[in-house]
Amino acid sequence: MTKLSVNINKIATLRNARGHNRPDLLQAARDCERFGAEGITVHPRPDERHVRYQDVRDLKQVVTTELNVEGNPTPDFLDLVRKVRPEQVTLVPDAPDAITSNAGWDTIKHQVYLIGVVQELKALGCRVSIFLDPDPAMVKAAVATGTDRIELYTEAYASNYAADPAAALAPYRQAAELAQELGLGLNAGHDLDLDNLAYLHQHLPGLAEVSIGHALICDALYLGLENTIQLYKRQLL
Repeated sequence: MTKLSVNINKIATLRNARGHNRPDLLQAARDCERFGAEGITVHPRPDERHVRYQDVRDLKQVVTTELNVEGNPTPDFLDLVRKVRPEQVTLVPDAPDAITSNAGWDTIKHQVYLIGVVQELKALGCRVSIFLDPDPAMVKAAVATGTDRIELYTEAYASNYAADPAAALAPYRQAAELAQELGLGLNAGHDLDLDNLAYLHQHLPGLAEVSIGHALICDALYLGLENTIQLYKRQLL
């Protein structure tokens, strides 16, 4: 079964707009779990423009499913992870000024660096996932880092889905099949929504988890959070 991890960054963005605690991020995480989410994802960035480092510490105390913390493994990020020890850490190579994640790792160029980071995180008891474009060479090189999983960056799939779903998915299916052959677990995320999620799920072998935030929170404005989470889970049946 493919798990749904709800990314609550956008809820933190809304809270930060007024400088108080409305909406309450911790209560939102509890509610997401109560409504059926099988994980909570956050991506703290250095400028703390949405989820803050303290939020991550606080969330560790209330999340009862799985806490997935995404980010570029800078010294500050790694220090946070050492203290929090989330169930999963997803390594994402964002630049500090990136609006959102926009590329996967070059697991050949950065292999030695990633090996050291992965070893430390696994020693802390965290499952490790590396954010990747659907490039077979990057998938093959990811194995040498020791990572448990890869997360396929699905922006290109989402952008091209309406024009030709099969063509949009083709490189992702190839990457997923290769990951299975190599013994890597598989996650996916970025720009997934109620239009394109079911097709991805039906045709991507071995998909363990999707993390979805922006589209899900946008849908919740109209449909309600509980109903929206249930609608997304139905796409994963």
